[in-house]
Amino acid sequence: MTRLVLGIDIGTFETKGVLVDDAGRVRAEARARHELSTPRPGWVEHDADGVWWQDLVTVTRELLGHVGDEDELVGMGCSAIGPCVLPVDEDLRPLRPGILYGVDTRAEDEIRELEGLLGAEEILRRSGNALTSQSAGPKALWIERKEPEVAARTRWYLTSQSYLVARLTGRVVMDHATAGYYHPFYDLAAQRWDCSGLDGTVPSEKLPETAWSSEIAGGVTAAAAAETGLPEGLPVVVGTTDSPAEAIGASVMSAGDLMIQLGSTGFLIQVHDRPVTDPLLWSAPWVFPGRYVLAAGTSTGGTATRWIADQLDLERGDGDAALFQRLLELARSAPPGANGVLHLPHFSGERTPFHDPGGRAAFTGLTLGSGRAELARAVAEGVGHSIALALESLVEAGSKARRIVAVGGGVKNDIITGVVSDLSGHDLLPAETLGASYGDAILAAIGVGMLTEEEAAAWPRIGAAITAAPRDDPEAQVIRTAHEEFTRTYWALRGVREESRA
Repeated sequence: MTRLVLGIDIGTFETKGVLVDDAGRVRAEARARHELSTPRPGWVEHDADGVWWQDLVTVTRELLGHVGDEDELVGMGCSAIGPCVLPVDEDLRPLRPGILYGVDTRAEDEIRELEGLLGAEEILRRSGNALTSQSAGPKALWIERKEPEVAARTRWYLTSQSYLVARLTGRVVMDHATAGYYHPFYDLAAQRWDCSGLDGTVPSEKLPETAWSSEIAGGVTAAAAAETGLPEGLPVVVGTTDSPAEAIGASVMSAGDLMIQLGSTGFLIQVHDRPVTDPLLWSAPWVFPGRYVLAAGTSTGGTATRWIADQLDLERGDGDAALFQRLLELARSAPPGANGVLHLPHFSGERTPFHDPGGRAAFTGLTLGSGRAELARAVAEGVGHSIALALESLVEAGSKARRIVAVGGGVKNDIITGVVSDLSGHDLLPAETLGASYGDAILAAIGVGMLTEEEAAAWPRIGAAITAAPRDDPEAQVIRTAHEEFTRTYWALRGVREESRA
């Protein structure tokens, strides 16, 4: 009898699922595409039922078709984009679309209100974080202030995967790693909710219980079994957001491990054995007790390359993989530095290190000789520059990585990874496993006792290192010069924008 675990991850544009056996081998995988909703500038949302739950049902049913008579499905794990804010009623019915993570910038007024109540220093002391667009707490307060009729009916504020787990098991629970992003309502040191000094904002009773990601949340209910085809009673772990799950799926588990996630946005996680805080970065508990992370993120990554592919009208009839390969081949036909064309990929503002929701994308250095290749290469290099800046912020805050693992679709873009490697001076280890859904399967395997954390670290496959170019390499010097120009250009454009507003 072969034991199997199921992992499902809901991403920004795609849901992925894997069925994994007790040796860590992927038996089957499934995918479902969905769309992002941007009803207003600065608003980014998903339909919790139409996207999160229906994708889970679709992918799960497809994967269950690969479970044979000699197999035993023993557990399941879910992850999803986050931290998100979804208000639900007593019966777990969503009351509005889910508000997404740091790319949604609607809650600036609520950030100022919370800072006025507690003070920036107390917020940093309590939560280990300054309030930014990545903070879920202000977005919950936005609902309380801007949509009082929704707030009045809200029983709980959930994140994406906690909604899925609640639908599967009936238990309302959020993992500590995600709760740690609900600043300022989570005490990082005490690892519990703390709403003291915040009366009249988000009621503490609307925040769910917390648990660790590999703990069993409960068994699949009869109602969920009927919808998904899962066995009633199947153990489901508490789970986590997509980035920590992706890290677990890439063997980033212990202090000194650092993950660079090159997805629709960029996200970086450094694991520590103690809390490390910095006002420009995000500190949170890790998925396992006794460990913490310091994280950074950009607002744009793969979405910028998708945008330029659309603008260049590249053929996309045979799928995303072929589309991005065409874009990469076009970009490679321009030299490093894109013949002087520089791109700032701030389509949705920027997170680390600028925390500037009002930032906007730009091209500079264009001439009449600039063509499609220069634009394609400049966008890829711009994404690399933004990731490198986020990595620099982690280093400046005291993070010292013993190994850096790169994950996500952007790993296939050697222009992006080359820029990051050359600027940081670090080799990057590309993960060859299937991302966050594989991490979900690992968490499920740990939760049901199929393997230990130490054994789990050996499941993911790591490819050949992407090596950093020598300091005196001419092409690397071109990229370093462009990197300095990238930062100066950002501050210059920000200065113009702020003067215009004034």
